[in-house]
Amino acid sequence: MSQTKTKNPLSDVAFADLGLDAAIMEGINAAGFTHCTPIQALTLPPALEGKDVAGQAQTGTGKTAAFLLVILQRLLQQDTRAERGHHPGAVVIAPTRELALQIHKDAETLCQATGLTLGLAYGGIDYDKQRQHLEAGVDILIGTPGRMIDYFKQRVFDLRHIQVAVLDEADRMFDLGFIKDIRYLLRRMPNVTERQTLMFSATLSHRVMELAYEHMNEPETLKVEAEKVTADNVLQRIFYPANDEKLPMLVKLLRAAGEGRVIVFTNTREGADRIGRTLNANGLESAVISGRVHQKKRQSLLRRFHDGEIRVLVATDVAARGLHIPDVTHVMNFDLPQDAADYVHRIGRTARLGARGEAISFACEDYAFSLPDIEEYIGYAIPLENIEPAELPDIVIPPRPPRRPRPDRGGHRGRGHGRGRGGQGARADGDAPRKRRRRRRKPKSADKAGES
Repeated sequence: MSQTKTKNPLSDVAFADLGLDAAIMEGINAAGFTHCTPIQALTLPPALEGKDVAGQAQTGTGKTAAFLLVILQRLLQQDTRAERGHHPGAVVIAPTRELALQIHKDAETLCQATGLTLGLAYGGIDYDKQRQHLEAGVDILIGTPGRMIDYFKQRVFDLRHIQVAVLDEADRMFDLGFIKDIRYLLRRMPNVTERQTLMFSATLSHRVMELAYEHMNEPETLKVEAEKVTADNVLQRIFYPANDEKLPMLVKLLRAAGEGRVIVFTNTREGADRIGRTLNANGLESAVISGRVHQKKRQSLLRRFHDGEIRVLVATDVAARGLHIPDVTHVMNFDLPQDAADYVHRIGRTARLGARGEAISFACEDYAFSLPDIEEYIGYAIPLENIEPAELPDIVIPPRPPRRPRPDRGGHRGRGHGRGRGGQGARADGDAPRKRRRRRRKPKSADKAGES
């Protein structure tokens, strides 16, 4: 295992010295890259030689470009397009839709001159349109496990020709329960000796390395360790507000934060909605992304935040990993996360690639119990600051909007529910209630038999 420590956001290794294909260098130049980050300098040389690599580095250090460059080089050097037809030659598996989209965006820049095609497979958007694009043929498939398996089982593509397989944010795969899906996909690819497998993550835990040794070919474990778990250029502060002081304190701190982009993290969807309503009602334009926001709208809001049209993004942990949004100056933990590692991932949204940033957290009545674990995890106490209650502004807190009534489901469920139209969907809807009634009657009859 190799390990290096650095504070420098870039290394002395130039991309021009790595022997990359000229078409790939065009993409690197278009992206404005000249020298590798430490994780790239450490992993690219062995990976470009065809070795399997398990790489660990802090979030925002260039892991995505590292594995994309390996994929592009391999597919251009060992061109199997005539043999594999419309099936992919490389696959990148990501734990979240947002991360898959970010990888795809980075890949578009890097492969623009290579002639290689990209495909996405993730939930939340037009299913048939996505399927048609994959059926037409892609060289590099990027997506989330569930949707990939869905299309694979329908034979939209096969995985027999995969030359490079990448697992990104492998530790997050475990957190979200995707490991069975990952194993399913890997077992349908060529043998570990016939493909190259790359694994990148912010942490390489025991369970992640167990997965690596099971599905990789003698991987080299390469780590870039910073002096601290969190970046040195993130200024961290913590406040101890009462629950009813949190929203006024957030408004005050956001007004003092200047014009930079800010991400406010909360632990619940309801909390995110309440924060968003309050900020907008007090003149702080904000957008909310959470699991209940439709994927297309979520993408639109992230794009507007990325472009600077929206200054404040309120998010649950759906945005804590994988998103590269430049110039995020502040991360605010309205709620402290209950998992210490999530604190690191959240504040990693700022101070990316050597920039400076600020992380402000509220240790409130509900979540202050998480602070000792967080400080033990990062290895030091977060500096405490205080705002007197008299300094907090008077703000408007809009009431929760009334819930919309549920759509009418057709009255009494036992009377056909639209079956007279003869549609298959209508018959299915009509059948389901009868099955539920039969299941409810069984225990009643059993009870009566027992009583008799």
